[in-house]
Amino acid sequence: MSEIKKFISQALTILNFTSVDFTVSPPADLNHGDYSTNVALILAKINHRPAKEIAEKIVKQIFNVNWLSRVEVADPGFINFYLSTDFLLENLRAILKQESAYGRGRARQGQKIIIEYTDPNPFKEFHIGHLMSNTIGETIARLIEFQGATIKRACYQGDVGLHVAKAIWGSQKLKIKSVGEIKNWGQAYTFGAEKYEADTIAKQEINGLNRKIYDRSDSAVNQLYDQGRRVSLDYFEMIYQRLGTKFDYYFFESETSGLGKKLVEENIGQIFERNDGAVIFRAEKYDPQLHTRVFLTKENLPTYEAKELGLAKIKFDRFAYDQSIVLTGNEVNDYFAVVLKALTLVFPELAAKTVHLGHGMLRLPSGKMSSRTGTVIAAENLLAEIKTTMSEKIAARNFKPEEGDKITEAVAVAAIKYSILKQALGRDVIFDFAKSLSFEGDAGPYLQYTLIRARAVLNQAVVENISADFKQIPDEITELEHQLFHFPEVAARAARLYAPNLLVTYLTELAATFNHYYATKQIIGPDTGAPYRLALTQAAATVLANGLELLAIPVPERM
Repeated sequence: MSEIKKFISQALTILNFTSVDFTVSPPADLNHGDYSTNVALILAKINHRPAKEIAEKIVKQIFNVNWLSRVEVADPGFINFYLSTDFLLENLRAILKQESAYGRGRARQGQKIIIEYTDPNPFKEFHIGHLMSNTIGETIARLIEFQGATIKRACYQGDVGLHVAKAIWGSQKLKIKSVGEIKNWGQAYTFGAEKYEADTIAKQEINGLNRKIYDRSDSAVNQLYDQGRRVSLDYFEMIYQRLGTKFDYYFFESETSGLGKKLVEENIGQIFERNDGAVIFRAEKYDPQLHTRVFLTKENLPTYEAKELGLAKIKFDRFAYDQSIVLTGNEVNDYFAVVLKALTLVFPELAAKTVHLGHGMLRLPSGKMSSRTGTVIAAENLLAEIKTTMSEKIAARNFKPEEGDKITEAVAVAAIKYSILKQALGRDVIFDFAKSLSFEGDAGPYLQYTLIRARAVLNQAVVENISADFKQIPDEITELEHQLFHFPEVAARAARLYAPNLLVTYLTELAATFNHYYATKQIIGPDTGAPYRLALTQAAATVLANGLELLAIPVPERM
């Protein structure tokens, strides 16, 4: 693509056209070429001349190169570029040679990047909002890593704060005996949260308990706190393992609160100001679109905002990053904009390295979950429900219990992740059970099934002693060869734009093209063309596997 842009720019210089901003990208329909540019349409508006006339002049200046079979002008003035057969065949050979390395880029080579995502709070259940963050964060981490960066995955968890006090207070009042079960802590938190809003005495008790937790001044509270924290973190690790995530760093609010408070206190009068017993930051003084937020409460405790300042510094001290990516739900976008503005004043060099990404909500048809109101939808429950549905679908295949469980687990993870990742980053997702568990397209299980199908063909070829080679090339190559070529640039663009949905769309279209090829061609046959068809199948399997690895979607051996 960069080479094509260079040829076009050279042509514009020769033709004495003003340099303009134009795009070169794959068209929606590959019948219109592997790449298409709008440069003539842009120049037509500036020069008041027909776009097709300008396009034809540009095409005449583009010299013949061996990797292009032809360059054509199409209405109303697009220029379409078609890659040559030899070039595409060379790419197939590269896929078979590079295997899991195929598609890797160097755009982020040498960069050190820390990405924070998931961020569940101990003493509460891991709900489907955390599932959303984990899925998107893990894929963005893998996409950027695929472009050569050194990635560190971080999880920031609120192990102190009012939510903890509410949970411990609720546990005491409900006299919960089994504090080793996370669901009991979820119940205790819900009870405490409700009473905090409705009961003045309960609110005072919880606020007092919050201070004891910060100070660790009560041995009985400390014991209950330590048990709940340990149970929560072990529970989270179990879910991370199921989702294919392994964090390099864990940061906690108990770790960041002290530094955050110190940073705020050191800057009172310059950045922060006292107001009615609290310490606030008037962000609207620096940007009229922002607002005032509290950084230290009247009880002189740091808020989330203050802790974020401490977290930025602690992260950098732990891993001297070139970039820090923070992924949260988009409901805190306005809050985080204020935090970033404060960070530009406290640590300008760290603020310049920080990128905040806000994602939408994961919903079921019943609506948004809420841990405060007690209608939280636990991620574990959603996975279990999907597995049950899937077990019913594959019951007739008589898998052994252990294999059946592995298959349904992989399908459940694929169904959820695909549903989340197919949407643009900031959009909400409504999880549709029927569509998400489909083997027929636009679903995670469809991609899994397609790769399993391709691998089954490759396994059968081994049995029949047929090997992939390029000795007998067909007269016409198919859309599949063209699509496979575009994988590296799709992966690079998805990483650059933090847009996993671009990769999901590509893989879905690739799977559809391969399945059509599978349905219309006898891949393993007695004719001399079988080795080439096998090579193409192997290349398709490689690209599908690489893409699913980037999406952190597991693939069982069979389905």
